[in-house]
Amino acid sequence: MLTDGPLIPRNRALHPLPHDPEYKTSVTRSPHLPLVSMDSTASEETGPRFGHGQIGALDNNLILNWTRGVAPAIGERIVLHGRVLDENGRAVPQTLVEIWQANAGGRYRHARDGYLAPLDPNFGGAGRTLTDEAGRYQFLTIRPGAYPWPNRGNDWRPMHIHISIFGHSFGQRLITQMYFEGDPLIAHCPIAATVKGRAQLDRLVAPLDLAASKPLDYLAYKFDIVLRGRRQSLFENKPEGM
Repeated sequence: MLTDGPLIPRNRALHPLPHDPEYKTSVTRSPHLPLVSMDSTASEETGPRFGHGQIGALDNNLILNWTRGVAPAIGERIVLHGRVLDENGRAVPQTLVEIWQANAGGRYRHARDGYLAPLDPNFGGAGRTLTDEAGRYQFLTIRPGAYPWPNRGNDWRPMHIHISIFGHSFGQRLITQMYFEGDPLIAHCPIAATVKGRAQLDRLVAPLDLAASKPLDYLAYKFDIVLRGRRQSLFENKPEGM
């Protein structure tokens, strides 16, 4: 990642609460003692590295990558695109971006997903790509469905896509998720509600981008990822950013 220039700190008070009784499993999973900050080791900072040459032609095309182009996934076609940026708005090139999501019916291809919606035999639900020199990334996928989850009596997760961003090595990883503009379930989701500031939650909502949409083919949604600083995206695994 880019390292020149002073680090602009973020306001950690804006980060989601780790302990929020409305989000039931946070009660047992949240830390009960003060966190301990530990320096990273040389091996974490320098390796293991991912192979840039291992990115395949269909890796960022979730509609076709599961079947290797034989048959398309079922659902509304969309493009998710954006840029990976540092705190000063500079591009972060050659960054590995991975996504995973439910299918159009709201079901994951996972052994522990017991939702009644059927699996799509042509959809795996995961993809990856590298940012270009301008920090841009793009995925062609289907819009994921909402799904119920056992939290309170009738809680549903909004449509969302999980995103992982790697630095130069696997020890440098950030995880977040994005929601879709206009989804009414965002306002009712206990997980989204752990982000107490509406302006901060809006950073996780991708606006519709008609300029990047293709007529009679797909809609586009734009989601920029800011690694650190005052405008940093909210990450689940590392509040301070990269």
